Amino acid sequence: MAKQPSVGAEISEQELVRRKDFLEFRDDDLANLASINEVARRYADSVIEDFYKHLLSFEESGAFFRDPQVLERVKRAQQEYFLRLTQGNYNLAYAENRLKIGAIHERIGLPVKAYLGMYNYYLRAVATRLAEAYQEAPEQARSGFLSLMKLTFLDIGLAIDTYINSRERTIREQQEAIQELPTPVLPFREGMLLVPIIGLIDSQRARFLTEQLLGAVRANRAKVVVMDITGVQAIDSKVGNHLVQTVEAARLMGAVVVLAGVSPEIAQTMVTVGIELGRMTTVGDLQSGIERAEELLGYTVTRTRTRSQVTQ
Repeated sequence: MAKQPSVGAEISEQELVRRKDFLEFRDDDLANLASINEVARRYADSVIEDFYKHLLSFEESGAFFRDPQVLERVKRAQQEYFLRLTQGNYNLAYAENRLKIGAIHERIGLPVKAYLGMYNYYLRAVATRLAEAYQEAPEQARSGFLSLMKLTFLDIGLAIDTYINSRERTIREQQEAIQELPTPVLPFREGMLLVPIIGLIDSQRARFLTEQLLGAVRANRAKVVVMDITGVQAIDSKVGNHLVQTVEAARLMGAVVVLAGVSPEIAQTMVTVGIELGRMTTVGDLQSGIERAEELLGYTVTRTRTRSQVTQ
């Protein structure tokens, strides 16, 4: 049995009612849609064919339908989808079905702009067909189209919910994965600790880092800590101030913190948000950080061989 796509987004009966009220989707819209059902059945095939001819003319959208069997299957599903718009009974089951369809589009990676473009093409095509079918009753064509537009916007809102929900879920999972990245406190040499930080730093991770670092400073009787943030893409004011507090706490325990790998973007952010840098030693890269730490510890590095001696 094929695995059903995860919808993610959910909707309640009350929320569905609120959305219909906002779109002013009333009982007369139900009657208008029912009145154009037979016409919708007649124009369904031609609209679908024109619709996919249009999609396939663009490389970005056509890439999703290179397999002829997939294309035919999707055409049938799309025809059923559009026919359902004029069959009435737009209840919770209807909304849940629309959420599933949105989840399928999101799962295959169909861009939102392509999804909205599909609706745009469909509505324009239907407007033309209704005008042709109701030349003697243009008001009926207009009423039917306006009701159809309300319903399609209800569908669009439901589908976009699945896109948003999926993106938010992906972001949460990425953040959780980043937060679970270990932040080792490594004894580098006597009196020196090295702390490489990779990924996102939020307030919770910053607090955990402080606890780890202070514990390691005491256990290793460290005098200098090199904190490398080369792998950190962004720091906000809360995290920046927390780092300052970490530096101060380490200083009170007798250790100097050298902040290495400070990018121009992070440096500018720290200055812009007013983070106090007066007691913080900063350098541009890890090598410079280690060299600065060695100076503070009194180490002197001397070259014992020249390059030519090494390559001989």
